[in-house]
Formats: sequence, C-alpha cells, structure tokens
Amino acid sequence: MKTNEAVSDSTSHTFLTGAILFANLDYSGLADYAVKAMIGGAIWMTFKLTGDYLALRMKRKNKDSK
Repeated sequence: MKTNEAVSDSTSHTFLTGAILFANLDYSGLADYAVKAMIGGAIWMTFKLTGDYLALRMKRKNKDSK
C-alpha cells in the first residue's frame, strides 16, 4: 500500500514542478522561437530537397553518358 502512496506522491510533485515551470514561461519569446524554428526548418528543407534533386540529376547524367 505504501508503494501506491509513493507513486501518487511522485506524480503530484512532477505535476507541481511542471505547473511552476509553465507559469514562469515567456510565451512571447516562445512564439518568436517557434516562428524562427519554422523559418529555419523551411530553409533547411529547401536546401535538402534541392541537393537531393541535383544529386539524382547528376547521377542520371553520369549513368547516361557511360
């Protein structure tokens, strides 16, 4: 029976810690970070897809010339 009390006690401490951390969170800074992360991810994805396309094109070109 004591293990059940320990588990619920641990859960309440985790919940309390999370509530305190979220209460002190700067939401405007978090929104700015999210926008920057999305823009950075879109730029990275563009470079990645372009690189993959060019690599495939070069591979096909080398294959056709042989």
